[in-house]
Amino acid sequence: MQISGGISITGGVSLTPPDSGGSGGGYSFQGSNYGYTSGGYNPAQDGVNIIDKFSFTSDADATDVGDLINDAFRTAGQSSANHGYVSGGLTPFASNVIQKFTFATDANATDVGDLVNSTRYMSGQSSSDNGYTSGGEASGLGFNPTIEKFAFASDGNASDIGDLTQSVDRSAGQSSSVSGYRSGGDNNGTKSNTIDKFPFSSDSNATDVGDLTTIKSNSSGQSSSASGYSSGGQTPSDTNVIEKFSFSSDANATDVGDLIEVSESAAGQSSTASGYVSGGNSGGTSRNVVQKFSFSSDANATDVGNLTLNRHDQCGQQY
Repeated sequence: MQISGGISITGGVSLTPPDSGGSGGGYSFQGSNYGYTSGGYNPAQDGVNIIDKFSFTSDADATDVGDLINDAFRTAGQSSANHGYVSGGLTPFASNVIQKFTFATDANATDVGDLVNSTRYMSGQSSSDNGYTSGGEASGLGFNPTIEKFAFASDGNASDIGDLTQSVDRSAGQSSSVSGYRSGGDNNGTKSNTIDKFPFSSDSNATDVGDLTTIKSNSSGQSSSASGYSSGGQTPSDTNVIEKFSFSSDANATDVGDLIEVSESAAGQSSTASGYVSGGNSGGTSRNVVQKFSFSSDANATDVGNLTLNRHDQCGQQY
């Protein structure tokens, strides 16, 4: 639960001010108020700069609340207590820009720093202090395993802090209170089922901690306080499967439900109670559907609203 001043309560209380760079012992990746879908690709108009917002407290359509600094897709998304971040992607050329927009007021994003590499198709993770990108296709480097980190407390550039166990793009990102995860991915058509984990407390390489139920790429990632989720994707055909893996112990994922339709290249968001999948491709058609599934019980997703525009290859944030 998030209350005024950005204090987060998830099995404990954190008195660290938001974006302060403190230890954030009670940090919660999940949002209590809104999910955001940023940028993306619409076949009729190519790249999209729209920032959409939808409610976590009631099922309803999203509203357009601001713009990115440019049309951007195949980006990674991160969330601090006060801001949403969009990093890298195509604009239409490979980008290294880190963009930030505020949660407190509806407004446009601003350029606040640069990634080490101009990269697309990365996964995004968030600790209480930092945003992370992992993997992707980097200009001049191709498929790469790099994990980059940038601070929430001050605007600045990212640094290279370690490597994934595989050089992949199109993977899903998840975040616990202490670790970042990437699941699945692709390297020039060779798909992966690997779940990687890297610590937030120190800069180091990731370790292989389990497998998804199948090899796949282009899935969306969600995170409860206890588990990471990989929803939809390509296996290589489009899939509707929702998979779950534990944060408390390193283990393989299990199949816990289905999306309302096959979906790949969607954005993932996480509230304290539910995982969300917004937009994406379904059978080659770009979609605007917002889907929701419960964290408290294993069940199928439901259709809870629409984005303002059909799109895929966008990224998600939560507040």
